[in-house]
Amino acid sequence: MQWLFNLPTAIWRRLLLILQGLWALIWLIAAGIGALLGKGGTIGSRLGAAIGGPEGQRKVFAVLRLFQPNLVIKRKVIASYPNNGVTAIATRHTDVTDILTRDADFGVVYGPRMEMITGGENFFLGMQDTPRYTRDTSNMRLVVRRDDVPTIVTPYVSTAAAEIVAMVPGKIDVPQALTQPVAAGLLDRYFGTPGPSQAAIAEWTTLLFWYLFIDLQADPDLDARAQAAAASFRDWMDGHIAARRKGRKTDDVLGRCLAMGSAEMPGMSDRDIRNNLIGLLIGELPTLSATANLALDELLDRPHQFAAACAAARSGDDATLAAYVFEALRFRPLNPVVYRRAMRDTSIAAGTLRRRKIVKDSIVMASNLSAMFDPLAVPDAPSFRTDRPWETYMLWGYGMHACFGAHINRAVLPAMLKPLLAQPNLRRAEGERGQIDKAGTPFPQHFHLEFDT
Repeated sequence: MQWLFNLPTAIWRRLLLILQGLWALIWLIAAGIGALLGKGGTIGSRLGAAIGGPEGQRKVFAVLRLFQPNLVIKRKVIASYPNNGVTAIATRHTDVTDILTRDADFGVVYGPRMEMITGGENFFLGMQDTPRYTRDTSNMRLVVRRDDVPTIVTPYVSTAAAEIVAMVPGKIDVPQALTQPVAAGLLDRYFGTPGPSQAAIAEWTTLLFWYLFIDLQADPDLDARAQAAAASFRDWMDGHIAARRKGRKTDDVLGRCLAMGSAEMPGMSDRDIRNNLIGLLIGELPTLSATANLALDELLDRPHQFAAACAAARSGDDATLAAYVFEALRFRPLNPVVYRRAMRDTSIAAGTLRRRKIVKDSIVMASNLSAMFDPLAVPDAPSFRTDRPWETYMLWGYGMHACFGAHINRAVLPAMLKPLLAQPNLRRAEGERGQIDKAGTPFPQHFHLEFDT
């Protein structure tokens, strides 16, 4: 009889799905009319500006969840990785999580570009569920330890961020002065890989993250820049590993890797260490800096929630502060979709009316952004709430290939932002300076805030 008690909830959630989809459709129609009648630029550019942002994306996904939850189009959306020119877009929570856990059906695509970066070897992010994947991830979990987060990672980030904020005179360019330096410092203090300079390691990791995950159209100019950055990264890392072998022993990630290599553990040669660390560093610095700025920007757009987050920072209520940061990122994730390639002919949502056949080598885009707003799975999804269980958030992927450093991100982001949010009368700088400037990249490069001193 349990189904009888669950029936009202199921009906209510279906009703919400319909209402949200219809409201989003009206919003999109209005945006289209506004773009048609607007001035400046082309109709396409005006429409892109209207619906290309986070709110517009959420509206598009709400319409798809209602009318076409698993959309299949005969269009090559991704040119940077091999595929057959067919693209599927999954929007409902159930289907998104299903796709991201069926690794034999929907495989990761990053291998070819990962091999370019390392000079011929794949990194476990680009591997299927193979013995080598298990070996490499197991090795790296022995050196990137969960218990390091409260004892090493969070104390460093908290101290570094507080020192930076204490030195600025009431004005700060957040990416350049705070988030990138703290993330780069973590590469030095914890990973043992500072790079030849903070600017160099930030440039390499940011460019290569862009190349791996965001360059969907295979831009030849970006390809050339990425190849140059990868070669420089490899050369520096090879030299740094050699120097560390000759130097004093240090208990950081690289030091632990070298100790395992000296013990002749399989998969821990100096070349293996170099490749695994390059892969991890590419995912660390750009992700931490970008998501911190996106969360901050989203909070600033919500005065009530922003004030509450600032109050939590000032009172030292870390749990509440973290809840505000991650709920903000639910509205503004760094990547709104995770893409895979069909390894064989298969289907999505088998046994349902929304079932779709997926042909081998099709690209499947599973929208984690849409999944986090699916009213069938997330209660009161459109509202900003800080009482959601952690499992609600799909900010760094899902399943076997979820972000390796997700536990680091979860601790670092609130700690990095806390000293800044604690400042009195924190606010945007006037004009365009107070808005995120990506400076021709996919990531926040400038974001000017002010506060009273």
